[in-house]
Amino acid sequence: MDQDLGKHDAGWDGAVTAAEPSGLWGLMKEGFASSSALAQAKADAGSSELVKAVVAEYETSEGRSAVQEALRKRFAGAKPGDAVQRSLDNLREVSAILATKAPGDAPAFKAWLSSISQKVAEASSEGGFLGIGGVQVSEAEKATLADISKALGTSA
Repeated sequence: MDQDLGKHDAGWDGAVTAAEPSGLWGLMKEGFASSSALAQAKADAGSSELVKAVVAEYETSEGRSAVQEALRKRFAGAKPGDAVQRSLDNLREVSAILATKAPGDAPAFKAWLSSISQKVAEASSEGGFLGIGGVQVSEAEKATLADISKALGTSA
């Protein structure tokens, strides 16, 4: 099951990052938020077995290589708007796989994906200057979070 998701695991958080590019520092914060979410899921006794299996896959060198390759293929030549749409398409595919192969695990897994997106959106303020001012979650990110909910079938 997790291998089916492994083909689609790249870019789960890419839609939020691409929705409102926030420079190098913001990109680093958003990447850290995503990585932290993976570590947190591993340590959380309440995480579903499917979430833990996907996190374990990321921890292997083969899993990381597969993710890097999938990212290269999925986002080759993509502009930010394309990256958002490709990420949303990916999430729709994940949702369909879950509905077919793991309907019992689907709600928890989708909630986990949504929480990663929310953490990435909140990781860096947008619209400020040198970290001063701006908003925690921009309008573009809020719209993308709503689109993510729709793509996962969890509504916003």
